[in-house]
Amino acid sequence: MNRFEALATAGVKALRPYQPGKPIDELQREYGVSEVIKLASNENPLGPSPKVLQVLSGELADLARYPDGNGFALKQALAAKHGVDMAQITLGNGSSDPLEFVVRVFVAPGDEVVFSEHAFAMYPIVTQAASGKAMVAPAKDWGHDLDAMRAAVTERTRVIFIANPNNPTGTWLDAERLQAFIADVPEQVMVVVDEAYFEFASDPALHLKQGAADYPDASQWLERFPNLVVTRTFSKAYGLAGLRVGYSLSHPDVANLLNRIRPPFNVNSLALAAAGAALQDEEHVRRGVALNAEQMTVVTAAVQAMGLEYIPSVGNFVCIDVGDAAAAVYDALLHEGVIVRPVANYGLPRHLRVTLGLVEENARFLAALSKVMGL
Repeated sequence: MNRFEALATAGVKALRPYQPGKPIDELQREYGVSEVIKLASNENPLGPSPKVLQVLSGELADLARYPDGNGFALKQALAAKHGVDMAQITLGNGSSDPLEFVVRVFVAPGDEVVFSEHAFAMYPIVTQAASGKAMVAPAKDWGHDLDAMRAAVTERTRVIFIANPNNPTGTWLDAERLQAFIADVPEQVMVVVDEAYFEFASDPALHLKQGAADYPDASQWLERFPNLVVTRTFSKAYGLAGLRVGYSLSHPDVANLLNRIRPPFNVNSLALAAAGAALQDEEHVRRGVALNAEQMTVVTAAVQAMGLEYIPSVGNFVCIDVGDAAAAVYDALLHEGVIVRPVANYGLPRHLRVTLGLVEENARFLAALSKVMGL
């Protein structure tokens, strides 16, 4: 046993580190595969906007300087985008920062945090780290069962996490149901709506295919619900996963508390500049979203033709049921130079989550999947 473990807090002792998708260079080292495609981490296959790359080149000379600790320019742009006051924004090293801040501010040891089965792995991690008690509501049709989540709320509940759409399943909640749920939650309970994949989910092309009518933008409800926190990220549709920049929107009094524990300079200067430039190129985002909708149709149709089932998704990924031998299928795909994501740790032992990539990447994945499964 680690000799320092006895000195750690009870919450940290029980933690297991977050497991990211396997890096390309790791696969190359371990398997000796040279041509590798990564469809494991829900990244934008188009990469960042050319405007981002142009701005970053001009920032390099000032790397010896600390970034703007308040992120004024980015907050100003975000405030204009969402129609909120700058005092409602909390910047983060990815959107995982604000998720953690909410728990650190509002959850004391023994307090309860409600989230769904098959929900994002960071929710139990940040809850456990704070010695909170995770109340996991059973899922319905792979997604959030709001009735079960409401029933899980007690006088000890401090935070509810809702991912819309959900990662890793890609399931979603419509505006009417989600808004009614938030209205029914006691006002002393913070409701965090995690909208990391909002840009993909709000795409009309996916709505038509998946039936996601009336997809909500929870950031428009902040005035009505003071206990609402909405998180967004630049890691997905904006193609900035490597720079780690996200944010939350909330009531100014809530943001004031979150910003009290936000580490100084938690968003670096390159990330601040890149995010600001990315917001100026919404056409680049639209191209990525359109590619995603097109390839969702291609990939899911091919999966169906193989006789496999999948979970309908409005994200930039899809969970495919490859059977009881999912771990073996995952490993076989690695030998083919294709990295996807096993999701047994999310309670989905039969599924693999596959990020939608470029046309040629998706074609290679489908060919590899057919090969390793003998279809």
